[in-house]
Amino acid sequence: MPTTPTLPHIKLFMDGADIEQMKRTYGDSRISGFTTNPTLMRKAGISDYAAFAQTAIAAMPEKPISFEVFSDTLDAMEREARIIHGWGGNTYVKIPVTNTAGLSCAPLIRKLSAEGIALNVTAIMTLEQVAEVAEALDGRTRSIVSVFAGRIADTGVDPEPLMRSAVEILRKKPAAELLWASPRELLNLYHAARVGCHIITATSDVLGKLGLIGKDLKQYSLETVKMFYNDATAAGFKI
Repeated sequence: MPTTPTLPHIKLFMDGADIEQMKRTYGDSRISGFTTNPTLMRKAGISDYAAFAQTAIAAMPEKPISFEVFSDTLDAMEREARIIHGWGGNTYVKIPVTNTAGLSCAPLIRKLSAEGIALNVTAIMTLEQVAEVAEALDGRTRSIVSVFAGRIADTGVDPEPLMRSAVEILRKKPAAELLWASPRELLNLYHAARVGCHIITATSDVLGKLGLIGKDLKQYSLETVKMFYNDATAAGFKI
């Protein structure tokens, strides 16, 4: 008989920009940290980046939270990174792996990491990028390497072999953690844990499914049948 699944052993970070939802989730022992990005903030209607970030840091001072630079030159990124770092809390500065022209951000990553600034290097999708970032990171400085496994899967490529290799690449940097970014379904938590990832992000939609872990499938089937029946009745469908 198959065993009943339980929440896998992996750090789970909430990905979003709804400050009230983030505050409610802060006390959930299953959630180890938070990530966000300019796109999520824009969708949430946030207009003052700094005010939002500082409010979030003040409300959730202990768990790690990442905020991204948004300029497109290394000099401007560095200026923003230092400002974000200065906001305090358990803050990681998100640096994209390249700028919009495809220029590597490794020199900036190397400089900031050497100074002890915690970084979350983001938008990574190839092992070559993982290796370049790993080489740039200071082995003593906390860092997160965010590989967008969900987007890799969107192209029809199985991300598990890549993520497993990424785990091996990062072994030489003990302060670095591999993050499985942009998961599409709850099952990805198990995929990420299976290959040895340290962290996985999840949107509120995915987090909302945590209560389904271990649910009896026969009961779930019955509930689904009832849902179809009730919706058809409520719609007044006739044949």
